[in-house]
Amino acid sequence: MDILLGFVAIIIVLGLAFLMSNDKKNINYKGIVVMLVAQFLITWFMFTTEIGQKIINGISSVFNKLIEFGTEGVNFVVGGIAVNEGGSVFFFNVLLLIIFFSTLLSVLTYLKILPFIIKYLGGFLSKLTGLPKVESFNAVNSIFFGQSEALLAIKTQFHHLEKNRLYIVSASAMGSVSASIVGSYLQILPPEYVLVALPLNMFSAVMISSVIAPVNVPKAEDHVDVKDVSQDKSIFEAMGNGALDGGKIALTVAAMLVAFIASLELVNWIIQSVFAGVTLQQILGYIIAPIGILMGISPGEVIEAGGIMGTKIVTNEFVAMLEFQNILGGMSEKTVGIVSVFLTSFANFSSIGIIAGTVQAIDSKKAVQVSGFGMKLLVGATLASILSATVAGIFI
Repeated sequence: MDILLGFVAIIIVLGLAFLMSNDKKNINYKGIVVMLVAQFLITWFMFTTEIGQKIINGISSVFNKLIEFGTEGVNFVVGGIAVNEGGSVFFFNVLLLIIFFSTLLSVLTYLKILPFIIKYLGGFLSKLTGLPKVESFNAVNSIFFGQSEALLAIKTQFHHLEKNRLYIVSASAMGSVSASIVGSYLQILPPEYVLVALPLNMFSAVMISSVIAPVNVPKAEDHVDVKDVSQDKSIFEAMGNGALDGGKIALTVAAMLVAFIASLELVNWIIQSVFAGVTLQQILGYIIAPIGILMGISPGEVIEAGGIMGTKIVTNEFVAMLEFQNILGGMSEKTVGIVSVFLTSFANFSSIGIIAGTVQAIDSKKAVQVSGFGMKLLVGATLASILSATVAGIFI
């Protein structure tokens, strides 16, 4: 029954994307089917086969070891700060790890290891799906780098991007996450669901955006320039710039958490002043409950789970993850997996401003277009998160 409901949810998600499409005649249906099949194969392999489990455990072990290294650096700087017994400081224990992961990404980029991987994975994705190379490169790039960095990597291609192509690259940036932040996610959510969410969200973002904004690029114009990805002159400069970038991300996330969590408390206080015992999370939970049940969440958990998912949309993924961390021990494994995959993306209101601001720095005329389809971008990215979580739920 759960599998049947899951397929119904997938049909509804793709149907809503179809209704939003601005060019229904040119939708690449073959590419959509190929990507959906790829999602099922990846999830089946990762969740149900012994080799897949070993891969997940191996990647988790690597991240855990890197987290240990990063923690040593954090402890050297802030190890003397005392906390209450059994307590922790989220900024020190989780956010500051972003600095170390950002440094690693910067070094791997300077050594041309990441650009090589991204270029050929993007090329493979383009051949597999029939998508243009820029969109395919950007989709893979968005797994490793944040929204701004992913878009900046294709800034030399922006003059080629008409409105539909601009929508797809923006949706990929919003639908994925940065590898520099994944280590922080792994400190909060079960690793297996965070890791499987990365490829699922890449496919989902491209799939949904390709339905909403179909593209057809002539082969003569279909190329991507990935030269001079790193501007660093030495490995030490790459380390320094990576650390500084990571520090900015950590501070930005911390500032947003302060603002969003405080604002959420304010909104709940106002709501409870009018309706005693009611919170914004509960309201969002009831709104999301119908699709949540189709995704595979049990009726007894769907209000709480839906509230977490809604919180992520109106605030950001970290706020939702911290709330979910407090209750996931009492949730079923299926609900934990579905919600965890849903939360592992940048699909929220604040991302619209980040993407529009980045495009503004690259091309002010294109920024006007991005601002124009901002809400459509959020809806598409949210549908992509629902799609990924539903596919994962079918195999849990």
